[in-house]
Amino acid sequence: MIIRPVFNILLLPDITYFFKRDFFPGAAADQIEVGTDILFPFLKNEVDETTVTIDDIYPVGMSARVESIGDDDSIQIRTLERVSLDDIELDENGQITATASIRPEVDDLPLEEEKQTFTNLRNSLLKFVQNYQWGIWARSYIIQRKNIYDLGSALSDYLNITSEEKYAIVETDSRRERCELIENAIKEFMEVAKVSSEAQEAQKGDQEQLYREAAIKKQIDYLQKELDEMHPENISDVRAFEKKIQESGMNEDARKEADKVLNRMKQEGKDSHEYGLLYDYLDFVTSLSWKHPEFTPIDLNRAEAILDEDHYGLKKVKERIIQQIAVMALNRKQYGSILLFVGAPGTGKTSIGQSIARALNREYVRISLGGIRDEAEIRGHRRTYIGAMPGRIMEGIKRSGVSNPVVVLDEVDKLAKDYGGDPASALLEVLDPEQNSTFTDHYMNVPYDLSNVLFVCTANSTDTIPEPLLNRMEVIDFPGYTAVEKFHIARKHLLPKAMDAMGIQKKMLKITDGALRKVIEDYTMESGVRGLKKQIDMLCRSAAVRLVKEEGQTLTVNKSNLKDYLGRKKLHHDQKLTSTQPGVVTGLAWTQAGGEILFIETKLTEGEGKVIITGQLGDVMKESVQIALTLVKSLYPKESKVFQDHDLHIHVPEGAVPKDGPSAGITLTTALASLVTGKAVSPDYAMTGEVSLRGGILPIGGLPEKLMAAQRAGITKILIPFDNADDLEDVAAEVKDKLKITPVKKVSDVLKLLLG
Repeated sequence: MIIRPVFNILLLPDITYFFKRDFFPGAAADQIEVGTDILFPFLKNEVDETTVTIDDIYPVGMSARVESIGDDDSIQIRTLERVSLDDIELDENGQITATASIRPEVDDLPLEEEKQTFTNLRNSLLKFVQNYQWGIWARSYIIQRKNIYDLGSALSDYLNITSEEKYAIVETDSRRERCELIENAIKEFMEVAKVSSEAQEAQKGDQEQLYREAAIKKQIDYLQKELDEMHPENISDVRAFEKKIQESGMNEDARKEADKVLNRMKQEGKDSHEYGLLYDYLDFVTSLSWKHPEFTPIDLNRAEAILDEDHYGLKKVKERIIQQIAVMALNRKQYGSILLFVGAPGTGKTSIGQSIARALNREYVRISLGGIRDEAEIRGHRRTYIGAMPGRIMEGIKRSGVSNPVVVLDEVDKLAKDYGGDPASALLEVLDPEQNSTFTDHYMNVPYDLSNVLFVCTANSTDTIPEPLLNRMEVIDFPGYTAVEKFHIARKHLLPKAMDAMGIQKKMLKITDGALRKVIEDYTMESGVRGLKKQIDMLCRSAAVRLVKEEGQTLTVNKSNLKDYLGRKKLHHDQKLTSTQPGVVTGLAWTQAGGEILFIETKLTEGEGKVIITGQLGDVMKESVQIALTLVKSLYPKESKVFQDHDLHIHVPEGAVPKDGPSAGITLTTALASLVTGKAVSPDYAMTGEVSLRGGILPIGGLPEKLMAAQRAGITKILIPFDNADDLEDVAAEVKDKLKITPVKKVSDVLKLLLG
């Protein structure tokens, strides 16, 4: 079989055509003989045969067979049937191969009706050509046609129809529809000719009027297109949007809505008060990327290198991200859980989203959700409202210019809800892989496919995230950085960026390792590095002033002169007690800025058995006091009689800072036991854990941050809940190596260890 792609030719079934042998290129011309089967694929655009690609070929073609070959190298070919082209392939030599299957006809036009339509159309043509000089030749040419398909094919080169319209005639399965398309094209051709020569003559009959109107519109469109190409700067809004809509690749629903709005825009005109609203809508939907991008191969080694280059530490976080990227590489599409990065401010949650985008060679979009109260901020406003706008999700997609960006939804834990709706519920559809392929923004009012978007969420805590939303995401904890990690981050990332931003060359300023460590210890108290960045920026600004005043000077910042640049140290972290007394025990606490140690102080005074609690303790911590008191009374019944005629005062220092949480339970219990037994607890010990009335020690959160605080404070021995032992894997080695950590199961074990 010979395959010959054709462009702008109308080939219909069961019709004889004549071609010259040189119509078939190269070796194909020599292979032609009587009985040779030929397949004609139809091309979408006029391209050179040597540069044809699969995307240039329509899915329906025409089969044919050589009937005879003349002495003058004319080849008589009889078309057979329309075929569907499957598995089209193009080899490196430009040869096309395809699997063709017969495309069935829909026989919905009676033969008598078809013949009558042909007779009427032929008579109309014969009458039409009488008015022209070439009518005698045309008359014999028309009379030779045997049916309406033969007539349409023979006249196709003279009709005012495009290659797309010719293909539409071939593609349709309905014989009635094909007949109507040919009839309309021929009648339109006759009407166009009449319009050119008889522009002032009134038309008769409703049907003729319709054909005339269609012909005029087509000529206007053609002329307008020519003018637009000559003067693109003067192209009208309507024409511009028509072109954008055609090239946008919208889905069917979006195309219908855009065409509807465009027609309304035509009718309203520029003077209408709604023109601006319609313009804004079309401008938005045509600015979106509707086409599904091809999957680009992922280099996993390069992705790992980028993550390591941009972020120091975060080993487990990077491992999980690489797993996600590897799954996407295997599936060749967006796949896997929605990642939720949870951690203290400044730990790199948002910036790692940029690194993911760079690793995947995708566009990056950040959408801040903090403080959003209105559901319309996510889903958009309906266009019936004044000042309607699309939601932040679709606005971000538009801003990216692609349909598969990496979108970081920042601060999902700070969403709020009021009379405007619940924005967290609106996010459910956005983040659910089963639903977001048809996400419908209220402003657009048509579905948009978000399944190719890689969503990454960030939060400081999961406590305020609704359960249904949290279930759609995989929580990845961002632990705080150790002092060693902060030092490396400052040296490799923060300091070079700050010096570059301030215009300070490397040779102008030298900061010693000791100075950097002193900045970390005495000027910051956070889990992240945001505060550290501010201090380094301040140091560089102070250095810039000195460098400008004394040009050519080289500055060295060390531990001794750091105060000249940053002022006196801003922080005074609690350190372990140098001496102790009964009733005072060191605990560990988690804060948004990282871990801290806290002291539980208890004292008995003459009184009536009252319990006084100070230090701004929350409800949960007050309940822990009651549990601790009950446990001590049960464990030390004889010693606890002192509570009957004494008042108990429990205080946690730094009274201006609110404190709450169950993890101080074991510390409170130990402090009260120490108080009633009169035995002091060594200041080398600190502890954390929730307690139950049964005397068990329950697991807690924030263990890495708490251990870092203990190590920073000089404490060497730590008691943690037994169930938290596995969490020690998340603690940096430089922290664990300096601590003796003992997992404990029961309150009695702790009291036996510390009080004997």
